[in-house]
Amino acid sequence: MTELLTAAQMQTIERAAIGSGQVAGLELMERAGRGVVDASFEKWPEMAKKAGRSVVFCGPGNNGGDGFVVARLLLARGWEVEVFLYGDPEKLPPDARANYERVAPVTDVKAWSASTIAGLTGYDMYVDAIFGAGLTRAPAAEILEPLVQLHVSGETFGRMVCVDAPTGLCMDSGRALCGEFGAVHGFLTVTFHRQRPGQFLQDGPLYCGSLRLVDIGLSGAGSDAVKLTERPAAVELAKAGDDHKYSHGHALILSGGFGKTGAARLAGRGALRIGAGLVTLGVPPSAQLEVASQITALMLRRVEGDQEFRQILRDERLNALCLGPGMGLDRARNLVPEALSAKRATVLDADALTAYADDPESLFAQLHENCILTPHWGEFTRLFPDIAVKLTTTPDAGPAYSKVDATREAAARVGCVVLFKGPDTVIAAPDGRCSINSALYDRAAPWLATAGSGDVLAGFVTGLLARDFPPMRAAEIAAWLHVECARQFGPGLIAEDLPDQLPAVFDLFGV
Repeated sequence: MTELLTAAQMQTIERAAIGSGQVAGLELMERAGRGVVDASFEKWPEMAKKAGRSVVFCGPGNNGGDGFVVARLLLARGWEVEVFLYGDPEKLPPDARANYERVAPVTDVKAWSASTIAGLTGYDMYVDAIFGAGLTRAPAAEILEPLVQLHVSGETFGRMVCVDAPTGLCMDSGRALCGEFGAVHGFLTVTFHRQRPGQFLQDGPLYCGSLRLVDIGLSGAGSDAVKLTERPAAVELAKAGDDHKYSHGHALILSGGFGKTGAARLAGRGALRIGAGLVTLGVPPSAQLEVASQITALMLRRVEGDQEFRQILRDERLNALCLGPGMGLDRARNLVPEALSAKRATVLDADALTAYADDPESLFAQLHENCILTPHWGEFTRLFPDIAVKLTTTPDAGPAYSKVDATREAAARVGCVVLFKGPDTVIAAPDGRCSINSALYDRAAPWLATAGSGDVLAGFVTGLLARDFPPMRAAEIAAWLHVECARQFGPGLIAEDLPDQLPAVFDLFGV
């Protein structure tokens, strides 16, 4: 899976490359600036065919140095370029100062003026090279206010290119560090070597616009780096020719009572489609007729109370459990302890989480390493209120507390995998492993925001657990396939459509 690097991890890699003599800092800056120009013309090919007008906003650090390179390269193409510097040119870092001195004889580098900048209209391209990914404080109002005014006026919409990061956005968290003005709204953000977590988390995609990654010739990885989920290998999901249904596990999914069985049936169909050998719905007596009239390949067992459930769990072939979808709070409080005491691979979703809103610690005390919790924001807030507060408090410094931090902290607390749902789904294990499953940019699937889609995801995870996938990997693959199924179907999607898209998705990558 692709690594996402925090600002600190990226700085470590850059310093190591420069310190070892692998590359000079000035050369890295040249590659970055050239990458921004190339990515911009790739985004807008019509602009590469004629000289246009651009304004480049440069900051007091090396990000400003990248901006000077961009300005010089545009000038060399015959563009009319205005450059504004926020800061003292005498105090620029050495490489940025060198590029300032290269561009200053060619065009006037103007001192920052908020009133002047607010009136900069009619340019073909605006370039934000003020602060990069390592921003540690909220930018001054004199920086953000005029740029926000330009955006609100519509002047920069579709024409703002951000170098590495939109100014004001924490690239570790995707959170704006200025509560009043937010961050610069980019249309294109060009980043280097590796993408950043904040480009996929929370408000990051809103401010980044679209995203381009430029290779600037660095090597190296970050320790404990967050990963971006990617298409699983076909061999992971394939079944052998001599397998039979018992080779791929038996999942048990508990439903709610009469009129509340749809969520469990969705989860069950998801588990079966993703390859569980057998899937049984555990149904209370009041709903047996309802469920029996709705299912075919799924099986049905009566599960009324804790004693009956305990008896059923004596069957060791039931190797994966799912509790929560449409289950009802009273039924969840009664049966979750029995499921957890059986020590099977277990998905807890929806009502199985909400049932413990008043006493989450009692749930945590029962969990084991083969559990997966799949909360959405509301459920996460009820289970981890202290962690949720950190995510809702406006940050005043960077790196800001992120959804990655929150999910890792939650997983460490409960001792099992946590899948924190959203368009920026974050999955973390107790040992710190973490990945982001993004349904953003070219993987956007807004039609997943429909009733029952989370129940299908719970079923996908359960089906993979039944197939003996480790919890972290089951969660990652299920989340990735969930998005791909939505993209395969497209607009008009309802939850029932998701499981039935799996065969087509599998076929796309040769399962």
